Amino acid sequence: MAVVKTYEEINEKIKSGKVVVVTAEEMTRIVREKGEKRAAEEVDVVTTGTFAPMCSSGVFINFGHTKPPIKAHRVLLNNVPAYAGLAAVDIYLGATEPALEDPLNKIHPGLFEYGGGHVIHDLVSGKPVVLKAEAYGTDCYPNRYVEKTVYLKDLPNAVLCNPRNAYQNYNCAVNLSRKTLYTYMGVLKPKLGNANYSTSGALSPLLNDPYYRTIGMGTRIFLGGGIGYVVWHGTQHNPNVPRNDRGIPRGPAGTLMVLGDLKQMQPRWLVGVSILGYGCSLAVGIGIPIPVLDEEMAYYTGVSDEDIVTQVKDYSFTESEPLGEVSYAELKKGVIRIRGKEVPTVPLSSYLRAREIAEILKNWIKSGSFLLGKPQEYLPGCPQ
Repeated sequence: MAVVKTYEEINEKIKSGKVVVVTAEEMTRIVREKGEKRAAEEVDVVTTGTFAPMCSSGVFINFGHTKPPIKAHRVLLNNVPAYAGLAAVDIYLGATEPALEDPLNKIHPGLFEYGGGHVIHDLVSGKPVVLKAEAYGTDCYPNRYVEKTVYLKDLPNAVLCNPRNAYQNYNCAVNLSRKTLYTYMGVLKPKLGNANYSTSGALSPLLNDPYYRTIGMGTRIFLGGGIGYVVWHGTQHNPNVPRNDRGIPRGPAGTLMVLGDLKQMQPRWLVGVSILGYGCSLAVGIGIPIPVLDEEMAYYTGVSDEDIVTQVKDYSFTESEPLGEVSYAELKKGVIRIRGKEVPTVPLSSYLRAREIAEILKNWIKSGSFLLGKPQEYLPGCPQ
């Protein structure tokens, strides 16, 4: 008899303390040893995790009305510009926005010591942030300037809203040219000096649900150390890419737009980063629970690093076609072979922190403090 479960049944198991939860790493071993049917019978939820720079991130902030009121026109947070074209005291701070007059950028264009991602990290760390707001003044908003120190706990609203996170696979980046390249994939040494990648492999959320059967609008997730939600498919979401026999895309495919209350989050899981020669970003921790609704989902969540392949791309644009494909098992060994040369591999994502996120989410579910959110609408590319 086929195994079929519902979200409601699994949530009842969570509430009663009878749920069986394993991490994606553990599920790989279970499926390998027992098969999909037995795994589907025994396991209710599989937890995933990823932690890496996710440039398309930022926060909506309401910094509170002033006396007299102000309609902010230009806003700086620790000297980092925020977008103020929303409403009176609503702003959006992007993770990749650099500080004005950054000392490192004066030394070398493209070098930034501090930016939006660092402001977000400071806020969740409980540190003071200096806010400066200018305005052109109106009858109903006569104030033209305000400067004050703000703390996250005192802000009326602060919402992390990331337009594109948790990429479903990504390229492995190399450099065929004779000069060093500074990219969002890190520093790429000339003449195939290194190969950089940025996905947590078998722990990665969308690689455990390749056709988005359980991840959609309304899915409850671990986000930045707190609880967040998938609110839309992410920008650049592209499910129509070549896939292998397991449904794993061979390159960048699905993405997620995610949202959550910044006040719930923790500095360990939202970290401002500076990528040499590229700019500022934010490393984000995301964990997504995958309900094992049937044998097919057991099969998908049994994915291993050997099953996941990605394309090797030349970021110098010397060659436009991929140089080949490699598996994440190969990448994690530390050396891959490209055109007869052994090339050291460098991860931009943290597998250790991804593993930690999957464990935290597993414990939340086992304790009954985290219920599954059933998608209210599925992502483009889902067969349902």
